[in-house]
This record gives sequence, structure tokens and C-alpha cells, in this order.
Amino acid sequence: CRPRRRRMVCRSRCSSRGSGRSSGREEEDQGPSREEESSETSRSSTPAPSSTPEEYDAQDKELVQLKREARMKGGFYVSPEAKLLFVVRIRGINAMHPKTKKILQLLRLRQIFNGVFLKVNKATINMLRRVEPYVAYGYPNLKSVRELIYKRGYGKLNKQRIPLTNNKVIEEGLGKHNIICIEDLVHEILTVGPHFKEANNFLWPFKLKAPLGGLKKKRNHYVEGGDAGNRENYINQLVRRMN
Repeated sequence: CRPRRRRMVCRSRCSSRGSGRSSGREEEDQGPSREEESSETSRSSTPAPSSTPEEYDAQDKELVQLKREARMKGGFYVSPEAKLLFVVRIRGINAMHPKTKKILQLLRLRQIFNGVFLKVNKATINMLRRVEPYVAYGYPNLKSVRELIYKRGYGKLNKQRIPLTNNKVIEEGLGKHNIICIEDLVHEILTVGPHFKEANNFLWPFKLKAPLGGLKKKRNHYVEGGDAGNRENYINQLVRRMN
């Protein structure tokens, strides 16, 4: 199904779960009668997802405005450093050093074309440098994060791989961290929130398809015309081809 339609479902489910928290016992007693309540009542008494598309659009417009103001003053606006990475494994295990293999296992990149989100820090950067010939990575935007989770997202419950077709799966795994629907999960990953570690561990590594059009030279670095290494914002183009 299309991402837009699933987002609409997410908000309504998010609202219904928010109302259920305030009166859990009443919900059990009344049962189906909860679903018969008017939409106006549910809207007034239930919370919205962590961030809406309007808020993301406002942030983008603010960034554009800051760049324009800096340009008018003859200066430059330096965007804040990215906090989130998306890493995709692009090579197999042929002639791989044992340490490199171990790092890929720690990053949960056990198979070719597996992808994971990572928080940008010193430890992560050092690990990526050791495995750079075997991975492609960069800074994903909102569209990439949302499409990956909606289309390829699977959660981990009781060590089982469960598709994220129902917000109940997310609430069961991350409800204690106040992440109760798929939009909450997208927001936590995108902003690298306080519960990013729990949310990222809940997500099963993404199993992507081979990129449309194939890879150029996966043995060479991206800056040399290849595919490996850091491609910064251009990772979003690769995600489109593999999702």
C-alpha cells in the first residue's frame, strides 16, 4: 500500500491508542463501543503523533530562509552536522579480513544489501572507516527514512521478525518509551531522539533489493567514480533505487 495511506491510518491508530491509555480498564469493559464514539470526541481527547508533515515542512522552509538571508548579507549559512547515517552493505565476504567481518556483524550487516541506521559519533565513524570498502553510507532525509520504515520495516519481538503492518506491534515493543505508532518511530529515528538506541534495535536490518541499474564499481570509492564509502546526501538516490 502507498505510504500516504498508511500514514493516515497511523495517525488514527495513534489517537485511539492515546485515548486507551487514559482509561485502560474502561476500554476493556466497554469493548467495541469505543469504536462507535464520534470523531470529534476522539480528536479532542487524544494526542497527535510526535511530529506532523507540516512541522517538517516548516523546518525546511526555515532552513531555506536562513540560507537566503546569509546570501543577501554576502555570507554563507553552514547547515548543522548530520546526526543520522544509513549504511548499506554492497560486497560479500570474499577475501575479507576477520576484523572487518566482525565489525560488519556488530553493525548488523550480515548479508549483502542489508541496511541499518546509525547514530553519528566517534565510535561509529571509526568502525565505518574499517569497513568502508564493503559499505555505502550517507545522510538520509525524511523521505528516505519514512519510505524505508513503511515499505521495508520489520520489528523485533521475542527475537522474531514481525512486519510493521499494525501499530500494536510498535506499541508492544516500544510503548514504554512513548513510541506507539509508526510516525513516532519515524520521528525518533530521523531526529536521533533520546530513545534512538531502543528504536533502532527494535527495527530489524532492512533487506533491500539490488539497485536498479546495478552498481558501477563497488571496489572503488564513491569519490573515484565507484560505489563504496561516504556519499553524504547522495545516499538518498541509492535508497530510491534499492527500495
